Amino acid sequence: MTNVPEQHSDESLISATLAGDDGAYALLVTRYKRRIFGLAARFARDNDELEDICQEVFIKAFENLASFRHDAPFEHWLTRIAVRASHDALRRRRREKGQSGFDDYVFEVRDAAAEARHEAREARDLLKWAFTRLKAEERIVITLLELEGHSVREISVLTGWSETNVKVRAHRARQVLKRVLEESNEP
Repeated sequence: MTNVPEQHSDESLISATLAGDDGAYALLVTRYKRRIFGLAARFARDNDELEDICQEVFIKAFENLASFRHDAPFEHWLTRIAVRASHDALRRRRREKGQSGFDDYVFEVRDAAAEARHEAREARDLLKWAFTRLKAEERIVITLLELEGHSVREISVLTGWSETNVKVRAHRARQVLKRVLEESNEP
C-alpha cells in the first residue's frame, strides 16, 4: 500500500511537518500518492485532471494539517479530502460542460459510497461484537498488532511479554476471533 518504509510513523511525520520540516511532508506524499492517484483516477477524465485533483488533495491536506485530530488514521483523513476533491472536480466539469450525463454518474458514485459506508459500519459493528467475546489479552494483542499496526517488538515492550509470547498470543487470538466470527454467520 505504501511506497515509503515505515521507519517513520505518520504521526511523527505530521509533527515534523507542523514544526516546519517540508521533507517530512514529502515523505507523507510519497507514502500515500499511489492510493490518492488510484482513487482520483476513477473520477478524472484525463491525466491533466488527475494531476490537478491530486495536487489539490495534497495542498489541502498540507494547509489543514494542523486540524488533523488523530482520532482516525491519517490515511482515512487524506482519503476523505481526496473524495471531496474528486467530487468537486465532477461538479466543476458538469458546470463547465453543461452535461447532464454526469448527474447519473455522480448519483452512482454517491450511492456506491453510501453502500460502502453502510457495509463498513456493519463490519465495524460485527468486529466490536466479536471483540467482546475475546479475553482481555486477546483483545490487546489483536488491537495493537492488527488495528494499530504495532510490530511484535513494540507490543513486547508495551505489554512486557516476550516476542515469542506476543506471536503465540496473536496466533491464538486470531484463531478465537475467526471462530467467533464463523459462529456468528451460522443460522
